[in-house]
Amino acid sequence: MAFLLGFLAGLRSMTPLAAIAWGARLGWLHLDGTPLTFLGSTAAAYLLTAFMLAELVADKLPRTPSRTQPGPFIGRIVTGGLAGAALLGGTGGSLPLGAILGALGAVAGTLGGYRARTGLVRMLGVPDYAVALAEDAVAVGGACLILSLAR
Repeated sequence: MAFLLGFLAGLRSMTPLAAIAWGARLGWLHLDGTPLTFLGSTAAAYLLTAFMLAELVADKLPRTPSRTQPGPFIGRIVTGGLAGAALLGGTGGSLPLGAILGALGAVAGTLGGYRARTGLVRMLGVPDYAVALAEDAVAVGGACLILSLAR
């Protein structure tokens, strides 16, 4: 599940972290005593949710850089690794293993999501934002599903 959560970070970098923060806040993940305890704070939950919502909007703007450019790509790897570490660590598993799985998932999600999105736009002949909205739904819905299964 850490790999899948990382994959979703490749689609929307902030969505898995926001889901992790709420999962920890609601007691579904147990991050106390780990270096990631801060993710369960009220401030983290609201701040990461705001970042997630801002990203959902910014993704549709024409000047937003491609997720495959170095800065956004590295950011997705970092957030995927952090989310994977928190998911595994919060369920009694290994933080380092979760970070590796989450980061690998983020690489797959970044590259696969880019190819899927551009391919669907071409194949279906629809505007990019239409496919982007479907991608939003996959990222948000998938993160919620993974967190509910981790409970």
